[in-house]
Amino acid sequence: MNPSPKRVGPLVVLALLLAGLSWPAPARAQSQPWSLTNAQRQAFLRYYAPVIFKRANANDGRHGYDWLTNFDFDQDGDFSNNKLHWKQIPQYVDASRTGPSAFDRWRVRPTLYTSLIEYMDGGKNLVLVYHLYHALDKNAAGDYQLHDWERVEMQVKNVVGNPGSGESVAYAVVTQHKRNVVRQQGNTDLNFMQTPTGSHLLIWQAEWSDKLLAAHGQELRFVTEPYSFFAGRMASGGKAEADVNNDDGRKKLHYAFVPEDSAAAVAAFNAQPVRYANADAQASRYDNGSSANWPAVKRVTYELQDIADIVPTHWEYGGWATHWLPDGPQYFFLESPVVNEAGQAEVSAGMQRFFSKTRDLENEDDREGYPSKKWFFGTFELNDKASDTGGGGSNAFHDNAWASTVVDSRGRTRASASGYPTSANSFWWQHDYFVHSGAVDSSDGVEQGFWLPGGWYLPANGGFDGRWAQLFDDRPGLESGAR
Repeated sequence: MNPSPKRVGPLVVLALLLAGLSWPAPARAQSQPWSLTNAQRQAFLRYYAPVIFKRANANDGRHGYDWLTNFDFDQDGDFSNNKLHWKQIPQYVDASRTGPSAFDRWRVRPTLYTSLIEYMDGGKNLVLVYHLYHALDKNAAGDYQLHDWERVEMQVKNVVGNPGSGESVAYAVVTQHKRNVVRQQGNTDLNFMQTPTGSHLLIWQAEWSDKLLAAHGQELRFVTEPYSFFAGRMASGGKAEADVNNDDGRKKLHYAFVPEDSAAAVAAFNAQPVRYANADAQASRYDNGSSANWPAVKRVTYELQDIADIVPTHWEYGGWATHWLPDGPQYFFLESPVVNEAGQAEVSAGMQRFFSKTRDLENEDDREGYPSKKWFFGTFELNDKASDTGGGGSNAFHDNAWASTVVDSRGRTRASASGYPTSANSFWWQHDYFVHSGAVDSSDGVEQGFWLPGGWYLPANGGFDGRWAQLFDDRPGLESGAR
């Protein structure tokens, strides 16, 4: 029976609507600016958070020294005594065996401090930075140092929405003391633990202590073996070791630090948080020269927090003198304030002064913090090899960038790209950032890549500068993993 004329219109419309619902959504034009949500930014940082295999030096009463931690683990609001107090971490561990003590208010909370830079350049791209916080280390000369500054960085290209939707890691960089060692996509030194909840770059980290002409002092290396190798060793209870870039022989490992927000990774390692109640069970006692089998490896979860949590402590009106020294302040012109997780300003816009040299209560270290780190601006020089004899930490490109005397791969200087010609040799624009191509350039003081231009960071241009914005809930006073 033919439908009546009165029914044809609605049926046709309904059919077209149903057909429309089954059609795939049109692909977002790659040149059209669009922005991730803050939830998606958090998701990307979680999805690509690394798995860190770490060698320990924990005999002779140094158990706990190799844990990751956070800037305020001792809950006193003072970073200048972190090294001094971290030397008491074995006492924290020992006290935890018997119950309440003067240490039970400490919150070790292993933490990676992060930032996400989001920009449009032929599509949506990200730079993810993870600073692995340790309260102390030793250099090759055997000197104690406060606040270790090793970091992992990844460039993620062709982002189309949520993580795991077809984007790719173009390159990764790790800090080996002053060297910035890079591996590009396709290099066999780049290995990821692929799970339903993340793609986690495999990293090996040296112990806290000194070692002459060998990996030491929390330095980072790429793990050059696939995750399947470690899964097999874990399943069999075999020897815990990892092959790494630019070194002969596998390196011992005594810890595996796993991102707490990747449920699949946590389950695969059976990783646990470090809390006062279980601190003794989570502290390795192995020497850096002793091998462990996987059942003896401590599998520890870590959390993500924001570099922007710490940036306000460097500000001239942010109580800087508690944590940092007055020497060599850095001037930044802030077009927008530093904001917390609720979007409230913690540092005002305008020309601002930041103090970055470390205040060490023991007067052993005055290295510089975030506002002076070359990787904070992207003005580091890439190296293709790690080295046990030092070097590779040239300031030439950073100095040229500051002076705006060298052009990028697109013919722009720092000052011309930002639109602030008077910034040369004078101040940093808040959103100065050099994006590396990933290629190593042997020319002194020159790097391949480009300065992000003008208003790149604005939502209207599809940008976001996560160095100045807090994303992750601080959860003050809580133990690791507690919500």
